[in-house]
Amino acid sequence: MKTPADPVRDYLAAVEREASALPADRRHELLADLAEHIEVTRADHPGTATGEVLAALGDPRTIAATALAEAGNGDTAAPAPGGASARRGKVHPLVPLLMLTLSLPFTVVFPDHPGPLIGVLFRVTGAVLLCTSVHWTAVRKTTGVLLAAVLPTAVIATWNLSGGGPAGDAPALWANLSMLALLAGTAAWLWRVRRP
Repeated sequence: MKTPADPVRDYLAAVEREASALPADRRHELLADLAEHIEVTRADHPGTATGEVLAALGDPRTIAATALAEAGNGDTAAPAPGGASARRGKVHPLVPLLMLTLSLPFTVVFPDHPGPLIGVLFRVTGAVLLCTSVHWTAVRKTTGVLLAAVLPTAVIATWNLSGGGPAGDAPALWANLSMLALLAGTAAWLWRVRRP
């Protein structure tokens, strides 16, 4: 007698097959992270079909390839000094969020030479760290970069090119506060929807 298909079980089995070159502990950790993410997403969005949740995670081959790349192209890395295992590409999720959020205050507080340069460096570095992070799905990374890096840069460039007025006037203050609220809101949203 054939048992009914369980799409989540089948999906996780496919990821496990594709990630068979990973060390067992890392493979089990990956599967546990995916299972938890699926469970949380289904609890947060009960009306969403299981197939949609799985499609949002991505293709099992892509997930396995990413995990293998993080593990050093599938090679088992030598243990780090002190016995701790090193995981490549692992940056605390707060780092890119802080860099993206703090990029604007540097530009505003120090409007002369060092401020804008530091702000741009923070924005670019934060966007790169966000894109290479393992804590968000591709859709959330794209949304985060658009809201926290691209949109503020476009608004600031438009403001400067249109001769938006001196930095101390009321419209500039409201524009800066609006951008800061957008950055902080995006960072808070990304923090809330991050993967463990």
